[in-house]
Amino acid sequence: MEKFLKRKTSSGNNSTPTTQRKVDLDDLPSDPSDRKRISQFHPNQIDEVRRKYLLKGSCQPRGHDFPRRMIGNKGRRFNPTWFDQYGNWLEYSVKADKAFCLCCYLFRDHCSGQGGNDAFVTDGFSSWNKTERLAIHVGDINSCHNRALKKWEDLMRQNQSIAVAFHKQNDIVKNEYRIRLNASIDAARFLLNSALPFRGHDESEESLHRGNFLELVKLIGNQNEVVGKVTLGNAPGNNQMVAPSIQKDIVHCFAQEVLKYIFEEIGDDVFSLLVDESSDISKKEQMAVVLRYVKCVIVKERFVGIVHVMDTSVVSLKSAIESLFAEHGLSMKKVRGQGYDGASNMRGQFNGLKALIMRENSSAYYVHCFAHQLQLVVVEVAHKYIEVGKFFDMIATLMNVVCASCKRADMVRESQKEKVQEAIGNGEIETGIGLNQELSLGRPGDTRWGSHYKTLKHLVDLFPSVIEVLDYVENACDKPSSQRQANDLQIFFQSFDLVFYLHLMLHILGLTDSLSQALQRKDQDILNAISLVKSTKRELQQFRVDGFCRLLEKISSFCKKYDIEMVNMEDVYVNQKNRRQRTNITYRHYYEFECFNTVVDMQIQEFGDRFDEVSSELLTCMASLNPLYSFCDFDPSKLVRLAEFYPDDFSDEERRTLEHQLRLYIDNVKQDEIFGNLKGISDLGRVMVETRKHLAFSLVYRLLKLALVLPVATATVERCFSAMKIVKTSLRNRICDAFLNGCVICAVEKEGLAHVTNEDVMTRFQVMKTRRERL
Repeated sequence: MEKFLKRKTSSGNNSTPTTQRKVDLDDLPSDPSDRKRISQFHPNQIDEVRRKYLLKGSCQPRGHDFPRRMIGNKGRRFNPTWFDQYGNWLEYSVKADKAFCLCCYLFRDHCSGQGGNDAFVTDGFSSWNKTERLAIHVGDINSCHNRALKKWEDLMRQNQSIAVAFHKQNDIVKNEYRIRLNASIDAARFLLNSALPFRGHDESEESLHRGNFLELVKLIGNQNEVVGKVTLGNAPGNNQMVAPSIQKDIVHCFAQEVLKYIFEEIGDDVFSLLVDESSDISKKEQMAVVLRYVKCVIVKERFVGIVHVMDTSVVSLKSAIESLFAEHGLSMKKVRGQGYDGASNMRGQFNGLKALIMRENSSAYYVHCFAHQLQLVVVEVAHKYIEVGKFFDMIATLMNVVCASCKRADMVRESQKEKVQEAIGNGEIETGIGLNQELSLGRPGDTRWGSHYKTLKHLVDLFPSVIEVLDYVENACDKPSSQRQANDLQIFFQSFDLVFYLHLMLHILGLTDSLSQALQRKDQDILNAISLVKSTKRELQQFRVDGFCRLLEKISSFCKKYDIEMVNMEDVYVNQKNRRQRTNITYRHYYEFECFNTVVDMQIQEFGDRFDEVSSELLTCMASLNPLYSFCDFDPSKLVRLAEFYPDDFSDEERRTLEHQLRLYIDNVKQDEIFGNLKGISDLGRVMVETRKHLAFSLVYRLLKLALVLPVATATVERCFSAMKIVKTSLRNRICDAFLNGCVICAVEKEGLAHVTNEDVMTRFQVMKTRRERL
């Protein structure tokens, strides 16, 4: 046909041939200013694009802080009440600060000029002083806008389509279709909730007939005789609701309903942003996004999606976040905190994601992940102090030798098992539930929280078994290199230095491990986190003052138990590097002042340096909210200063009112006994709501919410990556990005999944595409 007929081009200034490649419907831009004209899509895909945009809904960031600009002699801006006044067709572009019409973009006839039609479709409307233009755009009953709105309604009303008219259904057919669809939804819900594969071990379409989904549908049919007959008996071969495309559509419906539940909870309130990057099993870079917000005084951290990023530059990361926000009606102006793991492309002072977001929103304060900082303190000390660095190097070598094969790892476990049985027989250790569990050595990692502490703790318990394995490797191994490593390790493991640094680092890591575990709670607030950090620093200070003698007692007991030569602390210290060099110090002076004090001082210094990421003034002001010890830290001037950190949340008049409200507030709560035994601002917020004081002291309660929103650790993001690695394994590495995102959202947000009903999924499933059968 193209030899005889020339293809028609679309009208308008940006006319391009209508023949375009098909696009991925999941990658359609949400911001109206980023969209290409509807006529530029592939002709066979235009209706699918229209339906996709109608399902997503209009881009209406209701919580956005709409910028004000001078028009004439007055400051004007977009009025969010127009969203309610003009229904679902009105859209707003955050990037362009302009208004658009969704139905005219999707369905309008090319009648330019009527009612500012071009402005609302291509250029955007920004004359905020001429509000009558909105009504003029709607026009009379035969206007372009109303004709486009009628096409909108017709497209979504599938029961009146020609295809449905040709394919008539009676009530029996509709009922059977509902039963089949309901069985498929039940099967998908179970697999999503359990993070199980849908279609066999590799998620390929070829493995459909040996997959979990089909087996579950059959199981549902066997348990219910009616369902079984309808699902497996009377259904036509191409309409059994078990095809791969049907499975993906159902998963997408579940994920969208879960996100709808989450974003309805957030509403127009403020929230914090937690972001991290990780590669999946197929080496594709994925970015997980978690939102932290306060709902009914409960701090919630919700996973809202995994975004595949081709380019890991900060501009691409920010663009991906903006697209996600635009799709769900969120605004960057509502962000009140940022939490990352400290990667350079995330928290760079000048070009990082933190800096880009703070340029747009100065109230989005950055908080370095506290749990990551704890692990980095250990790594920093290992790099700075030579002897500690050597100690961890030898531990790494030990892992390479002992854990090099399954045989050696089994030898460690079997040796430990025999020693435990012997000790139980001699009555040396107790028995009971949870005691004497099987242990194994684990390789420490710089980014795995608490991994160093776990490795050293297991090394102490498995010490004699490890020595036995090293002796076996030295005498029985065929590789000379492994024999030399085993010999060097045996010499080092029989030295006093090993025992000293092992117990020293074990004690220090034990203190930080308790803090790390506490910080990883989802409901942890910033004030409690700072309080825990201060407590740990005080424990380290106390350990420096009187901990050396207690440490020597443990070392002496360990050396005596395993026949390791104990150093006489009163002897003159001999430098092992140069034995001819005479020293005037004793071993006690060397180990206490040059080793013990130096390492502990480094830890204390690192704590002080690394936990100063958040503005010290901001945290000092927040500390005034702490209810401990009858509000002893309460200071109205600091809380007024705290409100100044958030100019978008407190106007000048509200800040003046806050000063008077604070004095009345503190007098009121001190007289109430229920406020006397609170342990943190989370408890304070809960009690304020229970006593309805949050209504009387609304400005104080707003300050509380801002303090609760600040993130403490990125533990939730790490949990999302763990779920991603369960869903997408080495055997199931062909899952597409959209399918992976839907599965992970449902696997992580089980609470939201439980709120989704089958009817919600059925409704969304029916309208997302043109279906052969109708409910």
